[in-house]
Amino acid sequence: MGKLVVLSLDDDSQQQGFQVRLEIGEEGSRPTLEMTGYLPADSELTTYLQDHWREKYRSLGSPARIQPGKIIYGGSINQKLKECGDSAHELGNRLKRWLDSEQFRPIDKRLREELNPEETIRVLIRTENTQLQKLPWHLWDFFERYPKAEFALSGKQFKRPEGSAPTGKSKVKILAILGHSAGINIKADRQLLENLSHAETVFLVKPKHHEINDQLWEQPWDIIFFAGHSETEGETGRIYINPTDSLTIDELWYALKKAVAQGLKLAIFNSCDGLGLARKLHDLQIPQMIIMRELVPDQVAQKFLKYFLNGFANGKSLYLATREAREKLQGLERQFPCASWLPVIYQNLGQEPPAWEDLYQESEIPSEIPSEIPSETPSQTPSQTPSVSSKGKWRSVQRVLLSSIVVTSLVMGVRSLGLLQPWELQGFDQLMRLRPHEGPDQRLLLVTITEEDVQSQPDHERGAASLSDRSLAKLLAKLEQYQPRAIGLDIYRENPVGGEYQDLATRMQTSDHFFAICQYGDPGVSPPPEVPEVRQGFNNVLLDPDRIIRRHLLAVGSPSPCQSYYSFNVQLATRYLADLGIQLEVTENYLKLGTTVFKTLEKDSGGYHNLDSRGQQLLLNYRASGQIAETVSLAEVFRDQFNPDLVRNRIVIIGTIAPSFNDNFWRTPYSGGQWSVETMSGIEIQAQMISHILSAVLDNRPLIWWWSEPGEALWIWCWAALGGTVAGNFNVLRSVVLGTGTALVVLYGSCSVLLIVTGGWVPLIPATIALVATSVVVYCRLQK
Repeated sequence: MGKLVVLSLDDDSQQQGFQVRLEIGEEGSRPTLEMTGYLPADSELTTYLQDHWREKYRSLGSPARIQPGKIIYGGSINQKLKECGDSAHELGNRLKRWLDSEQFRPIDKRLREELNPEETIRVLIRTENTQLQKLPWHLWDFFERYPKAEFALSGKQFKRPEGSAPTGKSKVKILAILGHSAGINIKADRQLLENLSHAETVFLVKPKHHEINDQLWEQPWDIIFFAGHSETEGETGRIYINPTDSLTIDELWYALKKAVAQGLKLAIFNSCDGLGLARKLHDLQIPQMIIMRELVPDQVAQKFLKYFLNGFANGKSLYLATREAREKLQGLERQFPCASWLPVIYQNLGQEPPAWEDLYQESEIPSEIPSEIPSETPSQTPSQTPSVSSKGKWRSVQRVLLSSIVVTSLVMGVRSLGLLQPWELQGFDQLMRLRPHEGPDQRLLLVTITEEDVQSQPDHERGAASLSDRSLAKLLAKLEQYQPRAIGLDIYRENPVGGEYQDLATRMQTSDHFFAICQYGDPGVSPPPEVPEVRQGFNNVLLDPDRIIRRHLLAVGSPSPCQSYYSFNVQLATRYLADLGIQLEVTENYLKLGTTVFKTLEKDSGGYHNLDSRGQQLLLNYRASGQIAETVSLAEVFRDQFNPDLVRNRIVIIGTIAPSFNDNFWRTPYSGGQWSVETMSGIEIQAQMISHILSAVLDNRPLIWWWSEPGEALWIWCWAALGGTVAGNFNVLRSVVLGTGTALVVLYGSCSVLLIVTGGWVPLIPATIALVATSVVVYCRLQK
């Protein structure tokens, strides 16, 4: 979509100056900016304008469409050409100074602030003042800085014409009136019209009045074209249709009114002095006209028609085709001064200019040979095909569909190779960090062994361990008197308890709420020999290639040297839930607790590709909290410096956070961003996993889920299609960038909400790439 700029100029008298009203808006929409300003009266400019056209320009030739050899009627050819060229240059400078007047600068400044040089812009000069209509507005330096802008003249009164173009046409219907041609060559005009693609042209050669009238009444026309002699008479215009007859617009009033009602879109008068014709035709609400403002040399008229039709019929907009054709005429200005000043669009403000393809429908029927009137022409029966406007829309839809499908296929192909996995995992981390704070889990208590706790124990008692037998026995005795639901020891103890601590050995062997860890693998770490199989579990964690823990391992098939298939955190969670009557089950190869089924990762799940998915793996839904649970140190427990309620009915996890034991370096999705802790300790990781299970079962907190590959492909394609649609509907780079940026914000917000509210991990990075890539592809194709 382009921009529409309307400059309305009202004058009470030329002595007072002109009130200016500026309106700017998107095509087809109401103005988004309106402001008023002023242009001062400039009687010298008005006088110079009249003198230029009347004395300098018209002295070059007769008041008709003229041939090069008939331009000069007296005096030196070179002298008259030079005088006209110099006059044009001075008139342009005077116009620029007038438009740079202090009173007009606020309008000029705001206009440039609101527009982008890359935008397609229509500038309508709305005025009934005949002198303003003859000004060379294209010399305003605004048009130098905005290469996709073109101006048009427009009257003050307008309304949207009633009726609409007929549907089902396979060609552009053109009525070409080739009028009185004495002294000029209009055969070139005819040849250009005959060679147009997707056009059916009916020629009226030196017709009678009734022949024109009948054609306008009997069938609908998209374009009316006139070539021949014409002139302005007062406030109206006259066309010479044959050597003996001429017509004013009033004499064709009802026929032209009928043509507008039947869908007439454009009138082209490739003839002299057309402003009077345009002003009168504007009263009929003809949507667009292209006229020559003054006498037009024959060669200029022919070249303009050639340049314009070539651009318009090959996809350029009506306005840009006119600007390009007009600017090409500059190459003739040594022989024909002011040639590029002559063509101008006269626009009905209530209409948007059509594209060439909007005027026809594709058809497999062979093109008709152009017919000539008054010779007889066969009747035409419109085929029942889609409407004109739907064709352009369908082409746009096809372009977006094709581009989005191709881009989505490429993204899915690259994704399947795992090339996007690092970015997708980083995107997942970023979304995880957006979740709101949840606070500590009140079902857990962490008893940490600090470096001070380690050093406070005699070396001969603890050896290389962080917790001696004596300290462990004392700690368990302290904790059990406050009735914890379960106690988990997250410290390796593969050696048996010393002989002097048989009470500890007995407690570890018989207590149904004491659990210990082991590590499966080769070599692995064996569990404490005193702890039976049902109360031991592995504490292995799964690291992604970037050394971040995102997955939660529940169970494995080969746990050796561990004796339990289940992880340490699963054992503690199921012990806690058992007191609530919730038992661990296995259904369809998935673990189940209550109504919660823990569906596991597969080889290609979410952003993972070619994943080693052995064992029961989940995505770990971390609790969004700077502290996973209440924490007390070993020394605080021994000194009774803690609240006993922190132990009662909770899972108590005992673990080491002393740096010398190297168990506090684990990186998580929260290792960055706003979180102050870059890493977590092993005991915190186990607490997160326990909380993950308990929250899912007891709090209905969602597990992290993902779609199947077809579902993800559909999601990615939808965003690719959106990106293509944005680019397809905006023809200006700034608008495409803003639209695409808005779509990216919506995409990011959608992914965030899905993860935060439902636990859904949907493709963010692939959808972003697809959206942007399709937008770029469609925009580039449109520009070409």
